[in-house]
Amino acid sequence: MGNETKVQSGRTGATQRAVRVGLIGRGIQQSRTPAMHTAEGRAHGLDYRYDLIDPDQPGVESDPAKIIAKAEADGFAGLNVTYPFKQAVFDLTDDLSDAARKVGAVNTLVFRDGKRFGHNTDFWGFAESMRRGLPNVTLSRVLLIGAGGAGAAVAFALQDLGVTDLMIADNRPDAAQALVDRVNRASGATIARAADDIAACASRAGGIVNATPMGMAKLPGVPLDPAYLTSSQWVAEIVYFPLETEFLRIARAKGCRTLDGSGMAVFQAVRAFHLFTGLNADADRLKATFGTFEAR
Repeated sequence: MGNETKVQSGRTGATQRAVRVGLIGRGIQQSRTPAMHTAEGRAHGLDYRYDLIDPDQPGVESDPAKIIAKAEADGFAGLNVTYPFKQAVFDLTDDLSDAARKVGAVNTLVFRDGKRFGHNTDFWGFAESMRRGLPNVTLSRVLLIGAGGAGAAVAFALQDLGVTDLMIADNRPDAAQALVDRVNRASGATIARAADDIAACASRAGGIVNATPMGMAKLPGVPLDPAYLTSSQWVAEIVYFPLETEFLRIARAKGCRTLDGSGMAVFQAVRAFHLFTGLNADADRLKATFGTFEAR
């Protein structure tokens, strides 16, 4: 799978399969993805290396096209992609998975046979997190805040989960409307609409999802005035560092059922690891690695 080499183990003399991958994104120094991947790689007997490529750090390239070209040249098997590059990378691929094409964003890039294959594992990752973390919640009317690459993945995941009234808000009205149009086109029905009045939409929503980077360690704050939250609602986050964002803390205090971003992070990693290596990752083991950060 991908660009791989063999290395000799000093202790046993056995040949290990070497896999080198990385993550492109801004402000990712606290990411837990490298630890999950490298621990899973070791469990499979791989010499697994996972690099952070963060343009917010001094001297790091910021052009995704140049980053990808260098990673290919350096023998990477692939790259994970996060904010704000998921949509930019979409146009730098040779082929796209159905999920990536549907979402319009790439969060996993695989290098194989001289080509770049773009995937979106956020789509399944969020849906699986919802199924396991918030079972039996009302999904008829949901407010989604954020229409970027992650927001698009969440929107199509919510469609897949059966949401029939999806209200999409973004500080870029054109982006919100474009995502609304894509979801409705894929659904063959009008299930999505732009949330022009976010206060009114929040008051009518059974659930609210924050799919913006607001709440990250480097972007503190809340995506919505907490005064609009009620105890009958559920609230989900995609942000996972910090694991308990200010938005989730307030929602929990108000009595809302909540879902943090850990599930999406773990389950998207399950799929990404398989794409990079061809091996099946153990979700429980990835979750346990993710959880070690909470004990520190």
